[in-house]
Amino acid sequence: MAKRKQRNEATRVTTPPTPVARPPENSKGRPRGNSRRGPRSASGKKVDAAMMADAAQNALEGLRERTEEGHLKAGRTPPSQTLGGRSAGATREIDDAIRSPYSIITEDEKFLQPPGRFDDFTRTDTWRVLRIMGEFIEGFDTLASVQKGVTVFGSARVGPDDPQYHNAEEVARLLAEAGFAIITGAGPGIMEAANKGARLGHGRSIGCNIELPFEQGANPYVDTLVNFRYFFVRKTMFIKYSVAFIIFPGGFGTLDELFEALTLIQTGKIYQFPVILFGRHYWAGLVRWLQTRVLGDGKISPGDMDLMLLTDDPAEAAAAVVSAYESQRGTARARLEGE
Repeated sequence: MAKRKQRNEATRVTTPPTPVARPPENSKGRPRGNSRRGPRSASGKKVDAAMMADAAQNALEGLRERTEEGHLKAGRTPPSQTLGGRSAGATREIDDAIRSPYSIITEDEKFLQPPGRFDDFTRTDTWRVLRIMGEFIEGFDTLASVQKGVTVFGSARVGPDDPQYHNAEEVARLLAEAGFAIITGAGPGIMEAANKGARLGHGRSIGCNIELPFEQGANPYVDTLVNFRYFFVRKTMFIKYSVAFIIFPGGFGTLDELFEALTLIQTGKIYQFPVILFGRHYWAGLVRWLQTRVLGDGKISPGDMDLMLLTDDPAEAAAAVVSAYESQRGTARARLEGE
């Protein structure tokens, strides 16, 4: 029995203890994500309420400066600097001044605030739903005749001496000559260039303006202007009346529209809808990050990368839109015949 017990002990497989996972260490030997350091902003600042408030105010001021820069480069006085202010766009002031240095609280901000007073029905969500419905109706009514629209996005701070301004103008001109209406956010910069190109190509030039805490104004090349209080209503118009998006270099607003369209395509809400990134060098870093990190981690599929087209050639961008539109019509015709 003693010998048999010794043989069993010798042949028994012992499972080593599972090692306890330890967070990776940084160059100083401290675990990454050390809670003593606290959360930081993307620029490395320590996050607290004061920093976040300052960041929001600085972001708004930066937006105003970029918008004004686009007007100034085009040789115009920014509407926000004219006496009286808010001479275009959604002009009605309802609330008292609550924000410094701006005296306007936008409808978007009021809509996103938690419920407050209920003694005034016009300040309730029920009333705002009616206003939202009215804004949808106004947009649909104004743009109902648009059959071939292409929306062009990009920075407001670009001036007429910028190569991308001329590229946007040329793309819009070519598309207008091919029978497409050009839709923009109605502001300066790339938006102005696209509306100007539409006019040069004798096409319809549409601007969808948005209410901001400062007067943004519409560029002088818009012939059909629709004013919106709510961003999500305006975004619906961009998608509904467009057969393609052309995305020039821009900031958060441009990125928002880019990923909105990609999400709708990815989820099957729209189809054969080209999303064209104009300016390979500008978009290279984003595309590389999507490939190495988002695709590499399996958060998107390989085919999702093919939803974006990149080009530096206005004629190439216009040809891609025309080709996609013809495919869209062919697919729609086949579906109707199959019903």
